[in-house]
Amino acid sequence: MSDSDVPNDGEIKMVMAVIRPDKLSDVKTALAEIGAPSLTVTNVSGRGSQPAKKSQWRGEEYTVDLHQKVKIECVVADIPADDVVDAIADAAQTGEKGDGKVFTLPVESAVQVRTGKTGRDAV
Repeated sequence: MSDSDVPNDGEIKMVMAVIRPDKLSDVKTALAEIGAPSLTVTNVSGRGSQPAKKSQWRGEEYTVDLHQKVKIECVVADIPADDVVDAIADAAQTGEKGDGKVFTLPVESAVQVRTGKTGRDAV
């Protein structure tokens, strides 16, 4: 089997996405359906194309320009990273500004702490 016959050309990839928190359940389901159930989720805040909101609290006006999001990280070796990207993007889309972004990054190395396995075997 050549590298072109294995997912990601034999490399380990990290798919990282920043999405709306209310779409997390849909994304988890979509990832499980393609066989990529392992993920790390972090609550984050940030800003992008989603407009700032003006609000009032105790008579004072303030601007909220950092929106609450969820960051998902999914490291894959045996599943094509493009399939993970598609699953996340499809499940997270609402069609509105602020739906998020998905990035694919190379993973230089991996070590499974419990077993000491390295590389693709660690994923």
